[in-house]
Amino acid sequence: MRRSLRIGNISGFYGDRLSAAREMLADGPIDVLTGDYLAELTMLILWKARQKDPSAGYAVTFLRQMEEVLGTCVDRGVRVVVNAGGLNPRGLAEKIRELAKRLGVKARVAHVEGDDLLPRLGELRRAGNTLAHLDDGRPFEAMPVRPVSANAYLGAWGIVECLKAEADVVVCPRVTDASLVVGPAAWHFQWARDDWDRLASAVVAGHILECGAQATGGNYAFFSEVPDLEHPGFPIAEMEEDGSFVVAKHPGTGGLVSIGTVTAQLLYELGAPSYANPDAMARFDSIRLDQAGADRVRVSGVRGEPAPSALKVCINYAGGYRNAMTLVLTGLDVDEKAAVLKRAIVRRLGGAERFGVLQFHLAPTQHPDPETNELASATFTVTVKDADANKVGRAFSSAITELALASYPGFYSMEPPGDASAYGVYWPTLVPADAVDHVAVLPDGRSVPIKPLEVVTRSPVKLPPAVLSSPPAGLTRRAPLGRVAGARSGDKGGNANVGVWVRSDLAYAWLAEFLRIERLKQLLPETAPLEVRRYELPNLRALNFVIVGLLGEGVASSVRPDPQAKSLGEWLRARVVDVPEVLLDSAASR
Repeated sequence: MRRSLRIGNISGFYGDRLSAAREMLADGPIDVLTGDYLAELTMLILWKARQKDPSAGYAVTFLRQMEEVLGTCVDRGVRVVVNAGGLNPRGLAEKIRELAKRLGVKARVAHVEGDDLLPRLGELRRAGNTLAHLDDGRPFEAMPVRPVSANAYLGAWGIVECLKAEADVVVCPRVTDASLVVGPAAWHFQWARDDWDRLASAVVAGHILECGAQATGGNYAFFSEVPDLEHPGFPIAEMEEDGSFVVAKHPGTGGLVSIGTVTAQLLYELGAPSYANPDAMARFDSIRLDQAGADRVRVSGVRGEPAPSALKVCINYAGGYRNAMTLVLTGLDVDEKAAVLKRAIVRRLGGAERFGVLQFHLAPTQHPDPETNELASATFTVTVKDADANKVGRAFSSAITELALASYPGFYSMEPPGDASAYGVYWPTLVPADAVDHVAVLPDGRSVPIKPLEVVTRSPVKLPPAVLSSPPAGLTRRAPLGRVAGARSGDKGGNANVGVWVRSDLAYAWLAEFLRIERLKQLLPETAPLEVRRYELPNLRALNFVIVGLLGEGVASSVRPDPQAKSLGEWLRARVVDVPEVLLDSAASR
């Protein structure tokens, strides 16, 4: 048996805590540092950076982290595996070598390539791939747009090759978030490429670690239970050779690792329980969680199925330009004031039909008999989008500003008139895995191609049927859903997900019966006209809902106030419903 492997996370997004790497090394033993810096929106941010500087395109914050810890990592034999390479992994690898030379550190640096499909989109279409949109099937070639990035989600085996070549640092481009953990685990334990259960378990570990402190109490529904939430520690997965692992954090650091915090992260940005990854299909409905001690949760029982034969691709294209202004409506007759304002704006702008999108959003946050100016106020946001930057630039914001002395009483704006900004649109699609040239570039400069595994068949994993308790009988009481249920929500392109979980078998029996799609649409009226998919995860005492199209064309393009649906779960928890008294009494006793 090989010894366990301690894999820590030092970044959940581009802009996360810079001190995380230094803290992870200072607070306790660790074998591998991983960091996730990429999201669909991040690829657009990095593309914009490359327009100003062709040598850019990577997460510069990673360089700042390595300046503090690279020498320590090399001295202790701690490997570093990150996707901070973004659109330019070769460039970042070279910057790490320059940093090592300046620090006097002999660091072996490798990187992964092959995710960039932008130069090959025409070739893929000519080969018969329509690059159809994953949600609605539209072919990409029918879109009169200019793609600015196209990146396949690579798997873990390029990372494995780099680690086999004794790389100290492995710089990745758009590999999947989970593959940052699968790679080191598969390398250390020498797993085979078709060891589906163990690989799937590592995928689950990667999903738990990928968002950093979200697994240790960050953004947790029951946040009052989290000690030192002001500065939570980052998570660690203690991987075992059989694929099982313990989620932990360094002793003495802030935050909390509990079945609840791990469940919340498992539900984050989740779709169907069969979780597709280029390394294995992980069955989230097979996961077993056990509290193994203070701030220690054991994850076991994960079943896997063969990896899909296609890779997901994130295409971003230039969508046009957008602008927005937020005005404040105060006091009485807010709805009437908003109606007057809307008519005036449409007239000033020459008609709504002149723009690709002209949207008005009233947030009625005013209170009756307000004791402060703020409590008397509501906000009214005007958002405009168009292919013509001039239409939505100063011409738009100045036209609204000109209403300042000629509209409703109490007119004022939250910001001065501003210019338009470019936005991108996210287009998810699939390409055959064998159409992607996945390559590991080793520390000595040699390139090793990573051939896709031959498509194999394996009967779908059959899990025993869940045995549910009978829903609780007796009296109910009106209460917020969040008094008995936690939730976490997020975005996947234009879709949103909200996972809801409870903390007892009795509560799950009630939740599974109570919170059906029709009820969710009643509680969240914004979702009523949309397709909603419901998935049951009795092993986690959880339900997961996917709301198709809630975010339009993705976070960069969405005109929704919360374009990443981060608050959707908390809105749901705030809704008042009929809850069995026995569940409320149990929750109150915690």
